[in-house]
Amino acid sequence: MGASGTARWIISATNWAYPKPLPPPLLIAFKQAGIISAVEKVKARCVISLWQDEAAAGLSELDLLVYRSRLLGADRAVCNIYGGNTSAKTIETDFRGRPVRTLWVKGSGSDLATIERKHFAALRLDDVEPLIERESLSDEEMVDYLMHCYLHPNMPRPSIETLLHAFIPAPHVDHTHPDAIISLATSEKGAEHVRRLFGERVLWVPYMQPGFQMGKWVGTAVRANPQVQAVVLGKHGLVTWGETAKACYENTIRIIQQAEAYLEEHAAGRQVFGMVKTPTLDATRRRQVWSEILPILRGAVSIQRKQVLCIDESAEVLDFVGREQAKAVALQGAACPDHLVHTKLYPLFIEWDGADVDVLKAHLREGIARYQQSYQAYFEAHRKGNEPMMDPAPRIILIPGLGLIATGRDAFLAGVARDLYHRAIAVMYGATALDRFVALTPAEAFGVEYWPLELYKLTLRPPERELAGRVAVITGGASGIGRATARRLAQEGAHVVILDIDAAGAQTVAEEIINQHGERRALAVPCNVGDEAQVIEAFRQAVLTYGGVDIVVNNAGIALAAPITKTRLADWNRLYEVLVQGYFLVSREAFRIWQAQGIGGSLIMITSKNALAAGKDAAAYSSAKAAEAHMARCLAEEGGAIGVRVNCVAPDAVLQGSRIWEAGWREERARAYGIPPEQLEEYYRQRTTLKVNISPEDVAEAVLFFASDRSAKTTGATLTVDGGVPAAYVR
Repeated sequence: MGASGTARWIISATNWAYPKPLPPPLLIAFKQAGIISAVEKVKARCVISLWQDEAAAGLSELDLLVYRSRLLGADRAVCNIYGGNTSAKTIETDFRGRPVRTLWVKGSGSDLATIERKHFAALRLDDVEPLIERESLSDEEMVDYLMHCYLHPNMPRPSIETLLHAFIPAPHVDHTHPDAIISLATSEKGAEHVRRLFGERVLWVPYMQPGFQMGKWVGTAVRANPQVQAVVLGKHGLVTWGETAKACYENTIRIIQQAEAYLEEHAAGRQVFGMVKTPTLDATRRRQVWSEILPILRGAVSIQRKQVLCIDESAEVLDFVGREQAKAVALQGAACPDHLVHTKLYPLFIEWDGADVDVLKAHLREGIARYQQSYQAYFEAHRKGNEPMMDPAPRIILIPGLGLIATGRDAFLAGVARDLYHRAIAVMYGATALDRFVALTPAEAFGVEYWPLELYKLTLRPPERELAGRVAVITGGASGIGRATARRLAQEGAHVVILDIDAAGAQTVAEEIINQHGERRALAVPCNVGDEAQVIEAFRQAVLTYGGVDIVVNNAGIALAAPITKTRLADWNRLYEVLVQGYFLVSREAFRIWQAQGIGGSLIMITSKNALAAGKDAAAYSSAKAAEAHMARCLAEEGGAIGVRVNCVAPDAVLQGSRIWEAGWREERARAYGIPPEQLEEYYRQRTTLKVNISPEDVAEAVLFFASDRSAKTTGATLTVDGGVPAAYVR
C-alpha cells in the first residue's frame, strides 16, 4: 500500500484515541509523499505490511514460516506476546526416506515475535486430517493423538489450536488476535458488523473454547465456503490463510486494515468513553503518591507469593482511567483468552478524586481484600474438581489521576500484563465505538484460566528460583562483595537495585545482570549512602521501579588504618559517615518500606572481623564496624514485630575486587603487621584456622543464606566468613 493509500488510516491528532508511534516505513513514505507536515508528531492506529520480497527471497518454506510469524509478532496490535499461532503445509522426508505431507505448526508457549525453526512442531498431516470426521474428541485424547503424529521425536508440544490449522485446506494459515478484529469480536452486535463490513468474504463464529470442536467447526465451514477469505472468532481473534506465505500474511494485514478503517469511521468525532471525570495529576504529584502507596499495594498483593509491580503513566492509560465510563467498561471483564491469562477476568478499579492520599491508601487495602474475596467466590462457583486456586490477587489495578499498576511474579511478567492491558484498552475502545463492549463471561473465563491445556503452558516456564519475586537493594554494589552479592542474588531470581557512588560501575553491573537474567532484572542508582537525600531518593527509585523491597544489604564501605595519634578528625568523621551514618540511613529507609508493606524483610549488615576482634592501628574502622554490629542487634529487636530479620556477615581480608585496598589500606595493614604489601594475602591465609583466603563470592553465599528463607527463624546473628580467626569467634 502506497503513502497516499495509507493516509486514510491516520486518526487526526484532535480525535482522542489509543495511539502508537507511526512506524518508520510509514514516516518515510509520508515524508516523501508530502502528505502531512510535522510528521514526527503524528500518531497512528494502523497496521501496515512489513513484508519485504528481498528478505524473503530464497527462503525455504519453513524459513518463510518463521519470517512470516516474526512479522506478525513484530506488531502487538496484530499479535499478543505468546499469543497467536501460524502454520505451513509442506512435503518432508521421513526417516525411511519417504515423502510425507507435513503440517508445521507453532509450538505451545512460544512467541511469534522471537520464534525460531526449533519452536515449530512437524506433524504427519495424513494422520491428523482424518480427525475432522470424528464426532467428538476430548482435550486429553487430542493431545495424546497428536503426540503420535510427530514427524520426528523430541519436537515441541504443538499449539492447542493445531486442529484449526490442519482442517483448513490452505497451505498457509495465520491465527492472530488483532486489536481491531477483537473489537469487532467483542462488540454486542459483532456478527452484524462483520457481515456489514466483509459480506460473504468473512465467516463469523460465536465464542467457543479452543480445541477439537472449534477446529472442526471452522475447518468444515471453510471447506464448504470456498469464497471465504477469513474467519472472525467471537471474543477470540482472526483466522486467515493463503496459497503462499506472502499471500497469507498480506491477507491477514488487509483484513485488519479494513477493520481499523471501519472502527475509525464509527469513532470519528466521539468521546468514546465519555468526558473526563478525574483529571490527571501532574508528574511531580504522581511520583509522590506512587512512592507512598506502592509498598502498601505490593504488600497487599503479595500475601500468597511475592509480586513485582510495574506502573504505567502513558497518555492513553491516563486518559482512559480518567474518563467517566472507564470503570463500567473495564469491569465488563477480559476481551479474549489471550488477555485473560495475563490480566485476569477483571481489573481492580479504585475510585479516587486525586486529593487525600490516606483515603486512597484505605481504598487500596479494602479494594484488594474485596477483590481476593470475589476471586475466591468466582473460583468456588466454577471449579469442577480438585483444581488448586491460583493467586487471587489482581493483576491490573486502575486509579484515576494516577494510571495503571500491573503485578507479576517477576518484572517481565508484570510488564507483559501491563502491555496486554494496553491491548485491552484498544479493544474496549473499538468495541464501545461500535456499540457496547461484551467480555468473556465468568464461566467462559474459568474454562480458559483453569483449562489443562492452558495450564500446561505454565509448566514450560523455568522453575522458580529461591528468591523469585523479591527485590534486593545492595549498597556498594559496583565492586567487590557488593558486585558478587548482586550477581548471586540475581542468579537466585531476585531483582537487584545496585547503589554506589560509582555510577558507571553500578550501571556496568546492572547491565551485566540484565543481559544474563532478563529485562528489568537490575537497576543502577548513583548514591552516596552518607547523604540522607540521596538515600531517600534511591529507595524511592527502587519502589517506583519494582513496587517495594524485600532484602537490603548494607555493604558500602571505606577503610582507613592509622595509629590513633595519626588519625585525623576528618578521617574519623568520613569513616563514621559511610559505615555508621550510611548504614543507619539505609536501614531507616528499609524499615519505613517494610512497615508499609507488612510482609517482612531481611536486612544484612556486612560488618567485619574487626567488629568482633580488636584491630591494631584501626580504632576508627574497627569501632565503626562494631557500631554496625550493635546497630544490627538493636534493629533485630525492632524488626521482630513486623517480621523483619536483621543479621550480620563478618568477613575478613577480602582483597579480591575490593576498592578499599586501592586507597592505601593494603600498605597500612602490611605496615601494621610488619610485612611487605605483596605478602599480605599469604599472611591472611596463614593466620586462619582453615588456611584459606576469602573471596567476594564466599561472602555472597553467606548473604544469600540470610536473604533467603533458609534463615527464616534467625535474627540478631553474625555469620563469620573469615576462614577461622580465633580472636573473632562469636561467643
